[in-house]
Amino acid sequence: MSDLSRRSFLGGLAAVPAAGCAQLFADPDPAPATATRAGRRPVVIASGNGWWPEPGRASAVETAMKVIRDPARMAKRYGLLEAVVEGLAVQEDDPTDHSVGLGGLPNEDGVVQLDASVMYGPTHQAGAVGALENIQNPARVAMSVLRYTDHSFLVGKGAYDFARAMGLPHTELLTEEARQIWLYWRQKHSENDDWIAPPDDEVPQAIRDQVTWGTIHVSAVAPDGSIACGTTTSGLSWKIPGRLGDSPIVGAGMYCDNDVGTAGATGRGEESIVNCGAFSVVDNMRRGLEPQEACLELLKRLATNAKKRGLFKDGKPTFNISFYAARKDGAYGSACLVEGNEFAVIDGDSPTGRREKCGWVYDK
Repeated sequence: MSDLSRRSFLGGLAAVPAAGCAQLFADPDPAPATATRAGRRPVVIASGNGWWPEPGRASAVETAMKVIRDPARMAKRYGLLEAVVEGLAVQEDDPTDHSVGLGGLPNEDGVVQLDASVMYGPTHQAGAVGALENIQNPARVAMSVLRYTDHSFLVGKGAYDFARAMGLPHTELLTEEARQIWLYWRQKHSENDDWIAPPDDEVPQAIRDQVTWGTIHVSAVAPDGSIACGTTTSGLSWKIPGRLGDSPIVGAGMYCDNDVGTAGATGRGEESIVNCGAFSVVDNMRRGLEPQEACLELLKRLATNAKKRGLFKDGKPTFNISFYAARKDGAYGSACLVEGNEFAVIDGDSPTGRREKCGWVYDK
């Protein structure tokens, strides 16, 4: 399986590459980048799986916005962060989304390990959990770490014990469908072991075609300009047990500064980690870049560093990664390394969410 498929979130078409990026990497026929959207507060921006067009289907951005538009709930301490966490829970609770929560694809041993982090701008607090097993809503646990401890990050059994102390139930996260997907991968993984895969015509197409999509990020800006964000994931499927990507790491998978804005990432987490991805995007906005420009600037540096590790073939990346950004005034934007992704957003008094095209650096 190629790195390009690993943890790239569900998306579709994308916007056009920035001329500066195209010149830097000598891509042919560059076109101007899609402009940052002005936006209207409040605004909620998310990865592409944060909104679905099917009537009646819950979505992360609309769920979060419903909380934000409720004055009673927003009057509570951490009300905006609660909005983000409830948005994230939409996908954590959806067993058909194999990138997060219940039904997430497991590690190489067949064990589902979840990661999440959240951050609250007004107090500049963060909470995170990693390699968390048997707890369906890791973002809720991360929020409890933020609210009820003097720590920022809990992992493994300690994170599980803390979640149980907070009243979250023990849940078997490996659904039958996810188990079948893992089993097929295990059977097909190598010819140098004793596993024998069944004939393909005995395996449902949905199992054979399954790839390792992953992760949802949500960022929110309240009517008064307060900011919160969070990212949750089941991580790279078939990963080495204990592997953490960027999602639970503050400054990589998500970050916010209440004086500036918020950002998050989905895609190849290792690249966001070594480039301090979400922090760098927010810092780019601090220096005056528009939200989408801030994402593209980070992606250019990320690509330069990735080449040093041999993550390019024929001049193009073998992986993908996306960043999402919202500024304190409500402006928002997104960009990915390789074209083909969308992001979700709802802003102002919009009645529904929508998907918009990401800018990109490299043609598909």
